[in-house]
Amino acid sequence: MAEAGGGPSTRTVARITLTVAGVLLFLYLLYTVRSVLTLVFISAFLALAFGPAVEFFSRRGLPRTAAILATYLSIFAAIVGIGLLIVPPVVNGVQSLSRDIPGYVRDLRKSKQFRKYDNRYHISQKLNDQAKKLPSRLGDAAGALQSVTVGVFSALVQLITVLTMTFFFLKDGERIVGFGLRLLAERQPRARAVSGDIYRSVSGYVAGNVIISIIAGTVAWLSLTLLGVPFAVPLGVLVAFLDLIPLVGATIGAVIVGIVTAFHDFPTATIIWAVIAVVYQQVENNVLQPLVYRRTVDVPPLTVIVAILIGASLLGVLGALVAIPVAAAVQIVARDLWHNRGSGPVLPAPAEPAAPPSGP
Repeated sequence: MAEAGGGPSTRTVARITLTVAGVLLFLYLLYTVRSVLTLVFISAFLALAFGPAVEFFSRRGLPRTAAILATYLSIFAAIVGIGLLIVPPVVNGVQSLSRDIPGYVRDLRKSKQFRKYDNRYHISQKLNDQAKKLPSRLGDAAGALQSVTVGVFSALVQLITVLTMTFFFLKDGERIVGFGLRLLAERQPRARAVSGDIYRSVSGYVAGNVIISIIAGTVAWLSLTLLGVPFAVPLGVLVAFLDLIPLVGATIGAVIVGIVTAFHDFPTATIIWAVIAVVYQQVENNVLQPLVYRRTVDVPPLTVIVAILIGASLLGVLGALVAIPVAAAVQIVARDLWHNRGSGPVLPAPAEPAAPPSGP
């Protein structure tokens, strides 16, 4: 109702004021618990990512809880296996490099031009001093790697929290989603179809991304082994890991490997690796990705770039990794809203009238 002067009534003003205050309070509460919401989001995403693996073990006859634990053990075993593949070659290579540097320095001293600068700036002495300290740097590198790994979730406690929430999402997620869908009453069939599309899109993207990354790492490992480049296994694992990052990850991995080949056999190995990297990237973009991602992720390139930038600004590398499946989920919801614009909820069909009782 409006007052005599034509303005809004006191009740209307009070309702608007309370609504605005409620929205602001809700946003403030969300901002206050943003760190908790981030952990919940990460747990939900991991549950979607681990879902196909859990279903794989469930189809083999394992109970749901045992299937989840088997998935966790498989991931842990994969991490340990990768560590065993990477750490020993790197340690041996660093120790070998530490022993060989003095010989390299003596070879450099044979150059008249190098001796001129070496006598002035004492380059040989500095290189030999750093070579003696090189093995001790492994401890510092391991500490830095541990800090980076734990820093993804800020602390080991948060990592345990995320894995615990992921466990319960995997165990009870279907019931939780089912309860939420039942609250939508007549809109339940439509919401169930959308949620199913989102699950297939996210889990399909994660599984496909892992498969493509394994292929990229395998190609890098085989290529470097044939070229005789040292650290072929660690570099292959590095390429596989970086290939998980959309758009730029494969390029970064190729550049790092190219730098290593330049120290090994320049320019032959470097040119061959550059050709292999370019050809493989074309095959991955035009053959592997369309084949693996069909019917799961179909996001326009511009949307991919914007999503990655937003995800990276919010959650760093983790945000960049989840940007594409999140964008795909948003696209699925937006497409459903667009296709069903102006249409009301799907109402159940009216019940047929009961037949009149037959007389005597």
